[in-house]
Amino acid sequence: MQKSLQSKPLSLDLKIDIPLTAFTTVWTLYQFSQTSKHQESSVETVSSLKVSDINWFDRWAVLPYNQSADQLSYLPFYGAIAYPLVFIVFDRKMRKDILELSFLYLESMTITGAIYGSATNYGPRYRPLVYSEQTDMDKRISSQSRKAFFAGHVALVATSTFFMAGVFAKYHPDSKFKWMMYTIAAAATATTGYLRHEAGEHFPSDILVGTAIGTLSGLLVPALHKTKITANKHLSFLPFAGEENGMTILYKF
Repeated sequence: MQKSLQSKPLSLDLKIDIPLTAFTTVWTLYQFSQTSKHQESSVETVSSLKVSDINWFDRWAVLPYNQSADQLSYLPFYGAIAYPLVFIVFDRKMRKDILELSFLYLESMTITGAIYGSATNYGPRYRPLVYSEQTDMDKRISSQSRKAFFAGHVALVATSTFFMAGVFAKYHPDSKFKWMMYTIAAAATATTGYLRHEAGEHFPSDILVGTAIGTLSGLLVPALHKTKITANKHLSFLPFAGEENGMTILYKF
């Protein structure tokens, strides 16, 4: 019987990961290029919108545009982009695998980006702020105000922070701090969701979908790349029997 000891908690499958990441990157860029071509709404169309047309569970979330909350929401958004890279660089164990982990991080982000880009391009939805007469008309008719579904800021923050939590848990399985990493991820995602709601940018359903997609992408990518124990020709475990039973461990240099 033979068994190997793997030094890397996570590993790439280049035959799958490279084509997948290339496709999701191109698809994300393509979808963003298409949404940038969307036309602004007419004043007549926006003025005719009614709160009663909104799903009953989202109606309470109609708020006017709040610039302060909007600007604050970009703090966790931009911070989340660098968050995993900082940990990877300064953590001794993860730094050894910086190329693999950086690639996996890119993969998780492009998966989220591809789904988000498709949703905003093929399923445009008016933001809550559009339904409020307190919002400036220029803001209400903007093409950007038709990107409510789903919450991209929330999805990105969830992807980044939960990815880092998942990776940290793989590299430090015995660390009690790994639970703090998940707490940080949940808090950052929830804070971003709250600020996007307060800004009048997203309905609760948009935020919930963004949270779910971002969390799944962030957690599943490292989980699916967990290193499997495979055979190693150098290390052998050989059972023996006779007057005594036992096992011999042999390593060939």
